[in-house]
Formats: sequence, C-alpha cells, structure tokens
Amino acid sequence: MKKLLLLPLLFLFLTTGCSSDDDKNNNSTAPLAAKELFNVAYGNHNQQKMDVYLPENRTNGTKVIILVHGGSWVAGQKEDMNFIIPTIKSEFPNHAIVNMNYRLASAQNPAYPMQVDDIKSVIEHLEESDYTLSDDYAFIGISAGGHLSMLYSYKYDTDNDVKAVVNIVGPADFTDPAYAGHPLYEQSAITLLGTASPTAEQIEALNPVAHITTEAPPTLSFFGGQDPLIPSSQGPLLKAALDEAGIYNEYNFYPDGGHGDWNIQTMQEVFSKTIVFLSDRFE
Repeated sequence: MKKLLLLPLLFLFLTTGCSSDDDKNNNSTAPLAAKELFNVAYGNHNQQKMDVYLPENRTNGTKVIILVHGGSWVAGQKEDMNFIIPTIKSEFPNHAIVNMNYRLASAQNPAYPMQVDDIKSVIEHLEESDYTLSDDYAFIGISAGGHLSMLYSYKYDTDNDVKAVVNIVGPADFTDPAYAGHPLYEQSAITLLGTASPTAEQIEALNPVAHITTEAPPTLSFFGGQDPLIPSSQGPLLKAALDEAGIYNEYNFYPDGGHGDWNIQTMQEVFSKTIVFLSDRFE
C-alpha cells in the first residue's frame, strides 16, 4: 500500500524535474533579440555613459567594436561617433558596438590616467554584464580617442583581448620633436598631466609608442598633411615602432588632409579601408 502511495509522488517529481530541465534548455538555446541600450551608466560620474548595440542571435563568441570620440581630451561626446554606426551595423551585423563617453579633462582633473580608467571601467562593465558577448575587442578612435585607444591597447590590455585598433588622427608619440615644438604642446601637457613641464617619465607613461610590444594588436592609422593639431611626422613614427615590434599595421597619409576634416572621397576611402581591415583582422 505504501508503494502505491509513493508512485504518484515519484511520477510528479519526475515530470516536474523534466519540465524544469526542458524549460531551462529552451531558454538557453532561444535566439537572443537585438537590443539598443542608450546612456548606460558604467560609473558614478554623469559623463560615464555609453550606448550599447547588441546584435540578434549573439553568443559568448560575439565580438565588440568600441568607439572612442575625440575633442582634445576636454570636449566631445559619444554622439560625435554616431555617423559611423550605420556602416558598422551594416558591414558587421554579428558584432556588438559600444559607443562610449568618458570624463572630460579640466584644470582640476587631468585626462591621464582618468580617461584610460574609464576605458577599463567600460570593459569591466561589459565583462560583468549579462549581454552575452565575448572578450574580444576592437577600437575605433578619432583624435584624442585614437590616442586613448592606442594607449589602452598597447599598455593596459594585459590579457591581449584587443584584437585590432583603428586610429584616425590620434597622437602617437609625444617625444616627436615636431610635436614638442608645436604651439599646442604646452596646453596638451596641461590637459593630459596637469602640468606644462612634464617629466620624461610622465610623458612616457601616456605615450602610445613607448608601450608597443610584440603582443600589440594590429593597427590601422590615418593622418593628414595639413593637420593643425597633429604633426605629419606622427604617422611614420607610429609605423616605425609597430614595424620594429613585428606588428601588422597599415599607415595612410593624405597630404591635403586636415584634422579629420577631409573631403567626401577621402572619408569614403577611410571607411572602406577600415571595413577591409576589420574584416581581415576582426572577423
């Protein structure tokens, strides 16, 4: 009689257990919908916000392209990079996109290391989130954003998670005599380090080329010959440092180009080369 009473309970247990496992399996294999998340906080400061574009059907293998805006470290916003997002979504529909703000520098708050710390915080947020992404990253940075992208990737990416860097008119070597003699050099030093007379050690700390090793990621760069902010010698110095370390890189120079304010034909070429580079190095 006791055995007969136990049978319904055993059946209930088995069927409930199977149902729970089936639900779990169904949920784990269900394709994920695309999401667009705007002004996601990755820190407590009101400028520590990012937009996150998550593709459908993403998995733990979904790669991430991070956009870093320019503005001489003291200005700019993530919306400045919106123009490139439709192209990335079209050409790389299976990649996630993160378009980040960072804390802007002021007299009381130098850019370094504050803004690199913000990139670290963005990546930590992504890796601790439930977005379902890989830890493979590529950066596209313009001007100050190019500098920050290179500095983080060359110096701070100790796990070698950054697989590609696209630098558009970002300074790469502050020891370049042409840069040190530039009329804006002193202001850049104050913005970056809080002093007009930085030491050699301070300059080296935030100098991208000083941290290029044999494990640096492939790098695509673009520079203009008429750039009023970045000396034209910056591109060759970056290329030489990458070549010496044996790192794949592509250097593009436009003699008539300014600080990214290029004609439509040049911009189309920049877009095209960026797509090819990421397709080869980040697919």
